[in-house]
Amino acid sequence: MTRLDNPLIVQGDRTVLVEVDSPRFAEVRPHLARFADLEKMPEHVHTYRLGALSLWNARASGMTTAEILGVLEGFAKFPLPAVIPGWVRDTAGRFGRLELRRAPGGGLLLVAADVGLADELAALPPLAGLLARRLSSTAFHVELEHRGRLKVRLVEAGHPAEDLAGYTPGEPLIITLRDTCAGSGRPFVLRDYQRAAVEAFHCGGGERGGSGVLTLPCGAGKTIVAIAAMAAVGASTLVLVTGVTAARQWIAELRDKTGLTAEQVGEYDGSTKTVAPVTVATYQVLTYRDRAAGGMPHLELFNRRDWGLVVYDEVHLLPAPVFQATAGIQARRRLGLTATLVREDGHERDVFALIGPRKADVAWKALEAEGWIARAVCSEVRLAQPAELRIPYLSAPAKEKHRLAAENPAKLDAVRRLMARHPGAPTLIIGLYVEQVVAIADALGIPHLIGSTAQRERERLYAGFRAGSLTALAVSKVANSSVDLPDASVAIQVSGTFGSRQEEAQRLGRILRPKPGENRAWFYSLVTADTVEQEFALQRQRFLCEQGYEYRIDDWREPCSPA
Repeated sequence: MTRLDNPLIVQGDRTVLVEVDSPRFAEVRPHLARFADLEKMPEHVHTYRLGALSLWNARASGMTTAEILGVLEGFAKFPLPAVIPGWVRDTAGRFGRLELRRAPGGGLLLVAADVGLADELAALPPLAGLLARRLSSTAFHVELEHRGRLKVRLVEAGHPAEDLAGYTPGEPLIITLRDTCAGSGRPFVLRDYQRAAVEAFHCGGGERGGSGVLTLPCGAGKTIVAIAAMAAVGASTLVLVTGVTAARQWIAELRDKTGLTAEQVGEYDGSTKTVAPVTVATYQVLTYRDRAAGGMPHLELFNRRDWGLVVYDEVHLLPAPVFQATAGIQARRRLGLTATLVREDGHERDVFALIGPRKADVAWKALEAEGWIARAVCSEVRLAQPAELRIPYLSAPAKEKHRLAAENPAKLDAVRRLMARHPGAPTLIIGLYVEQVVAIADALGIPHLIGSTAQRERERLYAGFRAGSLTALAVSKVANSSVDLPDASVAIQVSGTFGSRQEEAQRLGRILRPKPGENRAWFYSLVTADTVEQEFALQRQRFLCEQGYEYRIDDWREPCSPA
C-alpha cells in the first residue's frame, strides 16, 4: 500500500531516501538517526544507510529490533523490499548472541547462542589463536589477555560480543557529590537526562554496566555526567582529556562539584606529573614518544594505580596508541564521552569493541527544546572567489585548491559584516590555517589563540573572554573541543578540516551552552562558492543535519549593503 504523506523510501541496497518536504519529515528524523547513518543531504531528498554498527549501537542503547522495523515500516511510502526486514532482524539480532563471561576456573568463556554460530566462529581464520579451546558445543575458553583483541576481531567479523565478564573493583574511593557548588554557592542537582545517562552506564553495578559510550551535545554537561558516574563506581579513576586546558577545567569541576580534596586530584601532562586517586592526564603526554628509548613511556600510567574506572573524554579523538593500550585493560571499567561518535578515520568499530557500545544518546534538538542548550541558527555564507585567484585555483593540485578557497581574502570583510550584525556579542572566529587566523585577528585588532600560544597566555585569554573584558577571540583548531567558554554566542568559521563532520559538530558546540535571556546562538560558516570548499561544506554539515539542524544559505556573491 502506498502512503503518500510518508517520507521514507527504503531500498534493497539498505539505503533509505527521506523526502524533506514530507509533513512527517521532522517526526521521523530523530528516530531514524538512532540506527542509520546520513550519507547525502541535497535540498529535497536525504540519503541514509543502514549499517551493522549503527544497528548494534541502537540495540545497546535500548532500541529493540521491533522498534527499528516499526520506524521503517511506519514511515515508509511503499512496502519494504523483501530483503530488508530479514537483514535487519539478522544483523540487529546479532547483538547479544555472543557473550563473554568469566570462567569459573580462571580465564574467560565466549558463549554462543547456538551450535551453528559456535561452528562458524571456530572456522574463522581471524579468531585463530584467540579461542584457546572449545569446551562444549557452544562455549570456548579465552585467555584473559586476549579479551580486547578478541572483541575487536569479532566486531570485524560481524559478530559483536556482549562483554559480561565483569571488572576489577579497583582501589576504593568515596566520591561524594556536593549539594551546592563550592565556587558559586549555587545548588548542584543532576538533570533528568544526566541521571539517566549515568544509570545507563552503571546499571546499578551489575554485569551489564561498566563500559560504554555516552553521547551528549556540547554544553549538555558531559563532565558532570562523568563525575556522577565516578561517584557511582566509587573507585580510583583515570581521566584522559584532549589538552592542558581541558585537564584544568576537569580538575576545577571536580573540586567544585565533589568532596575530593586537592591532594586527591592529580594533573598529569607535559609540565606536571602528579598521580593521585583521581588523575587527569592528556592524550598528548600518553602518546609522547621517547625517540632515544623508542617507546611511549607514559602509557604505563594505565597501570600505575589500581584504577577502577578510566574515562575517555572526547572519545571520538582517541589516538591509536591509546586504543592499543585500552585493549590490554579490558578488566577495568571504561567510560567514553563524546558529542558525536563520528570518526573520520573509520575507527568507530574500535570504539565499540574496546570502550563499549553507545549506552545513551541524547538528541541535540530535544535538549534545545527544553532550554538545556542554546537554540542555534546555522548559516552557510557563500562568497565569490576573487578574479585574480581563479586561474591559480584551477591549475592548483587538489589539496592546494582547498587552501586557496579557504583563505579567500573576501572572508575578512564577511567577518566584519557578521560581527556588525551582532555588536558586542561574545564571538569566536575559528579557522584551520594558522596564518589566516593570525591575519584576521591582526586586521580586526583582536587577540588570537593558536597551537604555539603558551598555556599561561591561553588561560589569560580564556579568563578574559569569560569575564567579558574580551568579546572576540580568533582561534585555531586547538579550541575545537573541551574548551569551556559558556558565554560565546556567535561562531564564525573561516576554514575547516576538509569534510570533517565531527569538527563541524565540535565547533558548533563551542556556542551551545545555555545563555540568559533568549538563549540563542549563531553559527556561520564562510565558504567560497563553486570550489571544493563548497563540496566539503556539504559533507561537514551531515551530522548536524542528522540532529535536526538546518543550514540557511546566504549568497553574498552579489554586492549588497552591510547587514
